[in-house]
Amino acid sequence: MEMRRVVVTGLGSLTPIGNNVEQYWQGLISGVSGAAPITHFDASQAKTQFACEVKDFDASQFFDRKEARKYDKFSQYGIVAATQAMEDCGVDLEKLDKDRAGVIWASGIGGIITFQEEITSFVKGDGALRFSPFFIPKMIADICAGHISIKYDLRGPNFATVSACASSANAIADAFMYIKTGKADFMVCGGSEAAISEAGIGGFSSMHAISQRNDDPKTASRPFDKDRDGFVLGEGAGALILEEYEHAKARGAKIYAEICGVGLTADAHHMTAPHPEGRGALAAMREAMREAGLSLEQIHHINTHGTSTPLGDVAEIQAISRLFGENAKNININSTKSMTGHLLGAAGAIEAIATVLAIKNGIVPPTINHFTDDEQLPDLNYTFNKAQERDIEAALSNTFGFGGHNACLAFRKAK
Repeated sequence: MEMRRVVVTGLGSLTPIGNNVEQYWQGLISGVSGAAPITHFDASQAKTQFACEVKDFDASQFFDRKEARKYDKFSQYGIVAATQAMEDCGVDLEKLDKDRAGVIWASGIGGIITFQEEITSFVKGDGALRFSPFFIPKMIADICAGHISIKYDLRGPNFATVSACASSANAIADAFMYIKTGKADFMVCGGSEAAISEAGIGGFSSMHAISQRNDDPKTASRPFDKDRDGFVLGEGAGALILEEYEHAKARGAKIYAEICGVGLTADAHHMTAPHPEGRGALAAMREAMREAGLSLEQIHHINTHGTSTPLGDVAEIQAISRLFGENAKNININSTKSMTGHLLGAAGAIEAIATVLAIKNGIVPPTINHFTDDEQLPDLNYTFNKAQERDIEAALSNTFGFGGHNACLAFRKAK
């Protein structure tokens, strides 16, 4: 079987630091924090009272009232980001072979807000089994993929990937493989999440997974800092258009970067904790590079999973150090979660976008909120506090999820 090249031709994003790709990128390279006190609900009694919310989102700007009622917020976010990416890629829908164009869209949790609202209403009711007819279609994690395909009449592969915080990286990986192996020519992929609710904050808080730095939310996400105390919950969506290289070239599409390899592994270790030596993370990076045909010296940048958790950050850096050896010192490592917070199932998508734009623009966004070195971590270039210019030949984007799911995406400069 002839393996085909796959390129990125469109981007769309809705994030806590910008509601489109240009705003998002400017927020990243400027080191803007998206963390602030929660406005989606009254969090005054919660242990964690802040998050990275999407700002100034008005569903009525994108959907009529009747339509909006049918979509959980995670679907609204996803449709908006996918629409941006479709517009950005400039494809002529009249000429696109829609039987060879599909959608793979992720969400780690799906419609948790809808679920919470419906169950709360039932418990407060008279005991009758009375639920909205939209309850199930709004809640299920695959529904956003369906909505996007319906909007653009894309009749190729269509499904959702669910691997917790690795979900949208898995969606991108699957889209890549469908195109590479000739099963599709054009794919919309990415993910969306909207879990900033009583249930979302309460659940992660009870696990001691999220920061409780209520006195200073903007500096709460501190990847690789000695005093990190957990991640900051985020929300939003990221969308990428992946396309077969010759297909993109034939229609004169702009090409952001080439996606050239993926690595998907399992820690097979623990329900929520990473393998202490980063075993699965190392294997995922090694496999992505093997498929891409990239050497250790060609990797100039790694957008890490970097959640700002005590165990996770150490395990990932151990994996990078073991894989790259002395070459690790030549890599610009960063964590954009220091600015966006952790978008769970959408994290892989917005971080893939950040990685692609770093390659295209020759700038590595910073890891903000670094105050104190962690003696557990080796002396590497973590791109602390300020963006750095760098000519990037190739880069990796890492995303890991509860359950031991690991995904690594390899990108290189478009040629």
